[in-house]
Amino acid sequence: MKRLLIGLLGYTFVSQHTLAQTDSIANTQELKDVVVKATNGIKSKYRIDNTDIIGQGQLIRAACCNLGESFTTNPSVDVSYSDATTGAKQIKLLGLSGTYVQMLTENIPNLRGAALPYSLGYVPGPWMQSIQVSKGASSVKNGYESTTGQINIEFLKPQGTDGVRANVYQDSELKTEVNLDGSIHLTDRLSTATLLHFENRQMAHDGNADGFMDMPKLRQYNLMHRWAYVSQGWISQLMLRGLHDEHEGGQSLKHAGGALTEPLYTTSVKTNRYEMQWKNGFTLNADHNTSIALMLHGSWHDADHIFGATQYDVTQKNGYAQLMFETDINDKHNISVGASFNHDYYDEHFNPLATLQKAERNVTHETTPGLYAQYTYKWGDKLTIMPGVRWDHSSLYGSFFTPRLHVKYSPSKVITIRTSVGKGYRSPHALAENVSLLASGRQIMIATDLKQEEAWNMGASVGMNIPLWSKTLELNAEYYYTHFVHQMVMNFDGAKGALTLSFENLDGKSYSHTLQVDATYPVLSGMTATAAFRLNNVKCTYDDGVLRQKPLTSRYKGLLTLSYKTPLELWQFDVTGQLNGGGELYDLSHYPAYFQLQAQVTREFRHFSVYLGGENLTNYKIANPIVNAHQPWSAAFDATQVWGPVTGAMAYIGVRFKFEKL
Repeated sequence: MKRLLIGLLGYTFVSQHTLAQTDSIANTQELKDVVVKATNGIKSKYRIDNTDIIGQGQLIRAACCNLGESFTTNPSVDVSYSDATTGAKQIKLLGLSGTYVQMLTENIPNLRGAALPYSLGYVPGPWMQSIQVSKGASSVKNGYESTTGQINIEFLKPQGTDGVRANVYQDSELKTEVNLDGSIHLTDRLSTATLLHFENRQMAHDGNADGFMDMPKLRQYNLMHRWAYVSQGWISQLMLRGLHDEHEGGQSLKHAGGALTEPLYTTSVKTNRYEMQWKNGFTLNADHNTSIALMLHGSWHDADHIFGATQYDVTQKNGYAQLMFETDINDKHNISVGASFNHDYYDEHFNPLATLQKAERNVTHETTPGLYAQYTYKWGDKLTIMPGVRWDHSSLYGSFFTPRLHVKYSPSKVITIRTSVGKGYRSPHALAENVSLLASGRQIMIATDLKQEEAWNMGASVGMNIPLWSKTLELNAEYYYTHFVHQMVMNFDGAKGALTLSFENLDGKSYSHTLQVDATYPVLSGMTATAAFRLNNVKCTYDDGVLRQKPLTSRYKGLLTLSYKTPLELWQFDVTGQLNGGGELYDLSHYPAYFQLQAQVTREFRHFSVYLGGENLTNYKIANPIVNAHQPWSAAFDATQVWGPVTGAMAYIGVRFKFEKL
C-alpha cells in the first residue's frame, strides 16, 4: 500500500525507513512490510514536523464531548470560552488565537471563516479516531493559511471495525449527549458507516446571581455518512455531513428579577451546516511509491446571531479542490507537486445596535488558485530536509509566495532535533470569525482597507528518549517565534474612543514568543505521568505606537496529568491539574492565576465501559464574568472579557457500548 494513499486514509504506518502522516486504526494490522499501530497520545519522533498525536486512548481520559474538550491533557493547546453568554469556545496555539491555526479534517482544509467561532462544538468526541497537533510552519501541501500550526482531525473509518458503537453522557448541568455509529463491510473492498450525534441542555442556571445564564441552553443534531472503497490501485472515500445547532442564552425571567423596566437581553445562535468531502488516491508505480490524488470539498454554512438588539447573519459557501502527485526518485529523494483551487463566498447582514433601522450587507467573493512544490531529502534515520514553496493568486489580494523549510536531525536514538521556518497568510473576516465580540455594548468599527494577514513563524524543538531505571523518560523542549508583517488588530477602547471596538490594520510590531518544556515518564507499572510548563510573551502595537501585552492571554501555563490502569486494564484512573497564569484585560488591569483540577474513573466490561468524572473540581470561577450585567443595554455592557471558568464544579457519568459484527 502506498505512502500517500494510506496517508489519505488517515493511517499512521511505520515501515523500516518511513512513516506517513496522520493516524492509526484501532487494531494492529500487517500490510506486507507495513505495520499499522494504534496510538494513545504520543509525540511522533518519525515526523519531520513537531507533532503531538492525540489517539483514542488519550481522548477517553476525559469526558471529551467534542473537539473543544479534547485538549485537556495536551499542554500545547489552550481552550477557553469566547464570551460569557453563548458558550462558544476558542483555542490558542503558541500564544495566538485559533484563527492562525489551520483546521483540517482528514488532511483537507475545513472549519474556516464563519464556522470558526463555534467549530470546536461541531466535532463530537466519540466520532474522532485521533487528532494531530502540528506546531510551527506546516507543509505547503495543505495551503498557505497555517501560521502557528495545524490541527488535523481523523474520524472513525468505515473500513475499520465492523460493528456498532454508542456513547451516552449526562452531567450535573443536565446536559445530555447520545452518540451512535455503525459500520458495515459490504465486500472486501467496499464499506460504509453512519455516525449520529445529539446533545441537549435546557436548564437555565445562574450561579453568580447576575441575572444571566452561566451557560446557554443548547440543542444540536449532527449526522455523518461515509463510504470507503479500498483496492490495490485505487482508494476512494466519500463523506456527507449535516448539522443543526442552537444556542439560547442571556437573561432569563427566572433570574433577572421581577422589577424589570427593560426587555430581557437575550442571545441566540442558530446554525445549519452541510458539507461533502471526496478523496481519491491512485497508485501509478509501486516500486517508487508514485501516486496521484484528487481531493474535493464543499460546504454551505448559514448562521443567524442575535446579541440583544444586534443582529448578524452570515452565509458562507466554500469549494475546494486539490490535485497531488508524489514519487520517490530513490531512497533519498522524494518530490511532491500539486495544484489547489479555493473559492469563498460570504453574504453578511449586520444590524448593529447604533443603526437598528438599517442593516448593512456585505457580499465578498474570493477565488484563489495555487501551485506548490515540495522536495524531501532523507539520509537514513539521521537527517531529513524538506523545503517547499507555494504560489497562490487571490482575486482580492493578488499573487503571493509561501516558502517553508523543515529540518529533522537525529544524531542518536536518544535525541531528535527539529527546526522550521515559514510564512503564513490568511484573509481576514472581522465579524464572521469574531462574532462572539458582539456580546458587548461597544460601538463596532471595521476598516475598509483591511490587508491580507501575513506572518513569519520559526522555531526549534529538542526531543530526548532517555533510558532511566529500565524505563524511558521522554523530554521535550521547544521555542517558537511568530512575527506579523500584516495583521488585523482588534483594538478595544483605543484611539477611536472609549467603549469602542475597532478592527484595523497593524501599525507597528506584533509578535509571540513561546517556550515550553514537558516530560513523560511511567512512574509505576501501569501509571504514566506527564508534566509541562510553558511561557508566553505575546505583544501587539495599538494606537500611537503603544506596544503592550495582548489582552486575555495568559503569561504561563503548568500542567500535570496522571493516568493509571490496573494490571488487567479493567479500571483506569485519570487526574489532570492545570495552573493558568494571569494576564491583562482591555483596560490594562490584571487578572490572577488560577488552578483547575479534573478527574475520571473508568470501569471496563466485555461490551461496554462506564466512566464517572468531574471538571473544575477546585470550583474556581470568575466572580463577575459580565461587566455591567445590571445594565445590558448600555455601551458599558461587556460579556467578552472571559479569562477563566464561568461555571463551578461539574460532575458527569457516561456509558460506552461496543458490539462487533452484529
